Amino acid sequence: MSHHPLRRMIGHASGLLLVLAACDAQAQQPVPAPVKIGFVTFTSGPAAASFGIPDRNASEILVENLNAGKVPAPYNQIGLGGAKIEPKFVDEAGSAADQVTQYRNLVERDHVDVVVGYVSSGNCLAITPVAEELKELTVLDICGTPRIFEEKPRHYVFRVNPHATMDNVAAARYVLTKMKTISVYSGINQNYAWGQDSWRDFRLAMKDLDPKATVDQALFPKLFSGEYGAEISTLLTSKSQIIHSSFFDGDLEAFIYQSAARGLPQRVPLVLTTGETSVWRLGAKLPDGTIIGERGPHSFLAHDSELNTWFRKTYVDRFSEPPTYPAYDLAQSLLGLKSAWEKAQAKKGGARPTTEEVIAAFEGIEFKTPSTTVRMALANGHQGITDTAYGTYKFDKTENKPTLVDIMRFPAECVNPPPGVDSVAWLEGGMKGAKCD
Repeated sequence: MSHHPLRRMIGHASGLLLVLAACDAQAQQPVPAPVKIGFVTFTSGPAAASFGIPDRNASEILVENLNAGKVPAPYNQIGLGGAKIEPKFVDEAGSAADQVTQYRNLVERDHVDVVVGYVSSGNCLAITPVAEELKELTVLDICGTPRIFEEKPRHYVFRVNPHATMDNVAAARYVLTKMKTISVYSGINQNYAWGQDSWRDFRLAMKDLDPKATVDQALFPKLFSGEYGAEISTLLTSKSQIIHSSFFDGDLEAFIYQSAARGLPQRVPLVLTTGETSVWRLGAKLPDGTIIGERGPHSFLAHDSELNTWFRKTYVDRFSEPPTYPAYDLAQSLLGLKSAWEKAQAKKGGARPTTEEVIAAFEGIEFKTPSTTVRMALANGHQGITDTAYGTYKFDKTENKPTLVDIMRFPAECVNPPPGVDSVAWLEGGMKGAKCD
C-alpha cells in the first residue's frame, strides 16, 4: 500500500511526458504553404454595385471561414486540403487590355497558384488564351458568354457556373408557359458580346418553342450609355407582348427608372435575365409583373440546405443584406475549386497536388453548392451546368421587401445543350435532346 502513491506519481509523469511528446511532434509538423488565389472582380465602375461587390463580399467571407474550418461539411477542412488560402484582390475595372496586363502580373509577378474571377464576358474572352499560354489554373466566375469553350477547347480554364444560353432558354420557356402564346416580342440588350449572345439565344429559343412569334424591335444601345429615351420611345410604339433584356447594373437600373416613369414596364412585361441582381436596390420601384432570372436557383430560388442557410446567414450578418446571384456564383467557383483540389490531394495520400492533378480531378466533377448541385458536364468537363428557375416580381408592401411568385424550375438538361454540342447549333437545330420532365 505504501508504494501506491509513488506508482501514481510515476503514472502521471509518464502520461504528461506522452502528452508533451505528442504536442512537440505536432508543433514540429510543417505548416502547409498557403494557396495563393488571385480574385478578380469589379470593385469600382458601373458593374461594381450589383455584380462586383457581392462577388467580392462572398470571396471575403468564404476565404475567412474556409481558413477557419467553419464552413459546413463537406467543406469543413481548413482552406484547400489543409492549406490556408492567401487572397490577392484585383479590381476588374478598365479595358480588356488592362485586364490582360493585370492577369500577367498575378501570374508572373505575384506567383498566384490559381486565378478566380471576372464578371465581363469581354474580359473572360481576353484572358482565357493568356491563361492557356501561361499554363495557369483559372476558374472563370460570372461572365456568361458561351464562346469561352465553344470557340476552342481549353485545358487550364474552367467555369463552374452555367453560361448565358441557360438564362435565355429558361426565359423563353417561362414566358411561353406563363403567357401561352406570344405573337410579337422585342429586345433591348447591350451592344457587346454579352448582350448580343443573350439576345441571339433568346430569339433562337423563342423560334424553336413558338415559330409563329416574330421580332418587332432588336435594340443594341452602347454599353453603359445610361440614357435610353430614344429606345424607350421606340418600344412604346411597339406592339410587343414582352421585352427581353440582359441589361445589368447601372444600365439595368437606369432603364428601369426611365422606362417606368413613362409607363413602359407597366404596359409590357420586362423579361430581365439578370434582374435579381438589382431587386434589393430597386425595391418598390421595380414594377410588379417583371419576369426575373438569376442564372440558376440562387437567392429567392435556392434549394433548402444547411450550406445555404449558413451562407445566407453569414453573408447577412456581415453585410446586412441578402446575397444575390453573383455572390452565389463566387461560392460555386471557390467550392468547385476546393472540391477538385481535395479530390486530387486525396489521390496523393494527402500530399499537395500539382496544377495538372487538380485539373484532372476538376474535369467532370459533381459537387454541392449553397444553392444547388453543379456538374462539370460540358466542354470535356470544363463547363458546369445546373438547374435553374424563373419567377415573377412582386413587392411585398406588408414586409417591405421583394419577392418572386409563380416560380418555375427547369432541369439542367432542359435548358443547357448536351455534351459535345455547340449552343448555337443546338438552338438552331430545335434543342434536340432537351429533357424537361
